[in-house]
Amino acid sequence: MPFEEMTLLDYAINSALVISSVSLHKMDKTGLITFSDRIETLLAADNRPSQMSKVMDALYKEETDFPECDFERLYATVRSNIRNRSLLILFTNFETVSGMKRHLNALRMLARYHLLLVVFFENTELKAMVKKPAHDVEQVYIKTIAQKYIFEKRAIVHELEKYGILTILSKPSDLTFKTLNKYLELKVKQAL
Repeated sequence: MPFEEMTLLDYAINSALVISSVSLHKMDKTGLITFSDRIETLLAADNRPSQMSKVMDALYKEETDFPECDFERLYATVRSNIRNRSLLILFTNFETVSGMKRHLNALRMLARYHLLLVVFFENTELKAMVKKPAHDVEQVYIKTIAQKYIFEKRAIVHELEKYGILTILSKPSDLTFKTLNKYLELKVKQAL
């Protein structure tokens, strides 16, 4: 579903590019793993000037894919390829608590060894639906379902934070700003 003429993947790519650029300017290493039901891209972290073009090349080849993501494979890949404690920014889009809980063990294992930041999206279309007045029973029903999904997103944040996993729940248009602010906040706190 497009949000302001961009897909959620477009927003995630833009945010990842900005974070990569800023981290490289701060002399931090940046790397990239993309995955779905398999590992698509594995770019080892580096802080050389050429790293930005490698990240760009890899991200611009990405396409939206809808198979169930294999978070256990992601965990295994991270464990075997990233030796030092690192900030892992995971762009995803959990819709329900039960959907997130299917992957919670892998997320908790990632968070045990790394600083894990899970970034996912608010559905601005649902928020707009909730704000509209309901004029009949069908519209009341639709608003109720929309409110349920909005609540689910907040419940996902609560559940992840309960296990020490950092989260950002963002409107697509605010994603880059919020992600960059969180990165800079973590740098100031020297959490990295």
